[in-house]
Amino acid sequence: MSNFGDKVQPAVKQETKNVAIYTVVGVVVMWVGFLILHLIWPEKIPFDYRVILGGIGGGAVAVLNFFLMGMAVQKAVSETDEAGAKRRMQASYSQRNLMQMLWAVLAIVLPCFQFAAGILPLLIPGTAIKLMGIKKQHKALNLISGESRKDGTAFLNRNCEAAIRL
Repeated sequence: MSNFGDKVQPAVKQETKNVAIYTVVGVVVMWVGFLILHLIWPEKIPFDYRVILGGIGGGAVAVLNFFLMGMAVQKAVSETDEAGAKRRMQASYSQRNLMQMLWAVLAIVLPCFQFAAGILPLLIPGTAIKLMGIKKQHKALNLISGESRKDGTAFLNRNCEAAIRL
């Protein structure tokens, strides 16, 4: 009998782990931001257990959302019917959005959560993924162009050669 972890592909596990790390770092940065703003405007910006609980809850929902998306993609790829795969992805998208909206409502309505601290973590995974993509693309472009050398000689040599050909 196999357990649930055996059914999750290694890529989904690894990317979920990465997103969890990004989210934890993002939530901690958010808490530090709340603390700094609280020290500047203590009467307007709270920093108490509600901020901590909101960050934990929002971060958990954000990571769960990513994991469920990964599982939906994993199942959709195994579908033989393209229409079935599309339906699976659309259903997953709707269910995950509903889960996030439900969390947002709970974060706003329940007094044990600070609403902004509960909702902001939902934005962290998407932002982190985009930033990491930009970083990887920039690194790849530097490697392709040869500008990754610290002394810049590859860049200078290439430009001098081009100037000489003119």
